Order: sequence, then structure tokens, then C-alpha cells
Amino acid sequence: MIKLTGVTKLYKHFAAVSDLNLEVRQGEILGIIGHNGAGKSTTLKMMVGLVAPTAGSVEILGRDMSRDSTNVKRQIGYLPEESPLYENMTVEEYLLFFSELYGMPKKAAKARIDELLGSLKLKDQKKLTGELSKGMKRKVAIARCLLHDPSLLILDEPNSGLDPLTSFFIIDYLKQLRGQGKTIVLSAHNLFHIEYICDRVAIMKDGRLLVCDNMEAIRRSLGIREYQVIFKADQSLDYEQHEGNYVFKTADISEIAGLLHNISDNNWALVDLSVRQSALEDIYVKLMTN
Repeated sequence: MIKLTGVTKLYKHFAAVSDLNLEVRQGEILGIIGHNGAGKSTTLKMMVGLVAPTAGSVEILGRDMSRDSTNVKRQIGYLPEESPLYENMTVEEYLLFFSELYGMPKKAAKARIDELLGSLKLKDQKKLTGELSKGMKRKVAIARCLLHDPSLLILDEPNSGLDPLTSFFIIDYLKQLRGQGKTIVLSAHNLFHIEYICDRVAIMKDGRLLVCDNMEAIRRSLGIREYQVIFKADQSLDYEQHEGNYVFKTADISEIAGLLHNISDNNWALVDLSVRQSALEDIYVKLMTN
């Protein structure tokens, strides 16, 4: 679906993106994360043909964006991080205006707009976009980039600055779109959402790709597994205590096995045994601070 090979983008002597090799598979959601200035937005802009790479190639649907971007762009829905609306237009007028730019017949456009506004739970078609809340404005912008039913969505911070309920609604909506066969690439700072929704995660730092894989593989190579045992004992022990229980945590499974033997041999009461795997946030902080 998307293939970036040796992509570099220079602004004078600053490398916003350096020697990036990245593939996006058809029908997946790929999340790109990184600090501000890591190269996320520049990468997305090169994918949609808004920015030309200084070196390397960008292929979308098997076509080179430097040679045949016009036809490819018809298959892309792009949502920039900042996407102001025409605030003196109603929601319906705004979307009809863009449907004309896409060359959609008016009857088909109206049917598509009704479908999108229904699925996005936007009922204020006659309301001026300037009167909408930030969350509703973002939904209108998402509807705009879906008008022409693109197969590929490129979304830069789709839920940035939104309240938790609206933000999670949009994330779940993107899952529905994947279920309809769409390929989605998005950037986001909310790592919980990225972990929840994405099939694979690409982590960038200072313009370079550090890792791109599914969360299971990322945890296996970069994360840790921590075990916790909570138990009661009828004698004083050198363990952390919490609410009358002893608490022991370790990443070493052999230490857990030894403690469980002691609990059994001494007839102590095992209260809880749990395993915690590294969250994406833990791994991200580790990579950013090394």
C-alpha cells in the first residue's frame, strides 16, 4: 500500500527525516509516534504528496508519488493536525462545497454526507461550522476527508485536544473504518490510544525510525515483564507491606518460583499473583531517554 525507501527531507541543513524505510500494509492501522520535531508530520506530508523528499522514494498503491501523484491522491483522505473550517458556512454547505471539488454528483454527495454525519453522530447540518465545539469541528473535518470514500487515510493527530469521550469515539470510529477495509496511518501523542487501536507502531526520534512492529514484538524486544506476589505471613519478613499484606515484585521468574515454594512450605496465605507487561508508554520513555 505505502512504501518509503531511503526517504530524507532536509530544510536547509536540518534533517527533518533521515533515511526512512517504512512500509504500510493494506488494511492495517499504523501509528507513528515520537516527540515534537521527530519527523511525524513531515513523513505524513510526504506520503500525501504535500512535501517532496530531498532523497529517496515514496510509493503509494505501487505508484511513485514524484511522477504520478494526481491519480494516487484521489485514493487518499488527509487530515492535517490543524484543519480550520470555513466558519461562515453551515456543516452541509461546507461538505457540499468539498464534494464539488471531488467532482461528486450533488445527489450522491448529499446521500454520502447524510451517511457520514449519521455515523459520526453529527446532527447539526444547518449549524454554522464556526458555532461548533472543537470536537464537532474535528468530526466535520473527518467527514470531509471521507467524502470521496478513499481507500487510504492519513491522519495527523485526529483527536488532538479533544475531551476524553469525543477522543475515544473517534478512535473507535477509526476501528470501524478499518473493518470496512480502509488502510489508516495516524500520528498521535496519546500512547494508550495508539496501543489500543494500531496493528503496528512506528517510533521515531530526531527524524529517524527506531522501531516498527506490532506491540507483542515490541514488548518482547524492548519491554519487561514484571511479576507481583501479594501474600500474608505470620512472621516478620523483609518485604514491602501494603494494607497488612506483603508485596514482592520482580522481573525474575525464578525469584517468584522460590517465593511461592516458601509460601507453600510455611502455610502462608497467597492473596494474589499477577503479571504486568510493559505498556507502550514505558517503552517509549525508555527509547526517548536513552
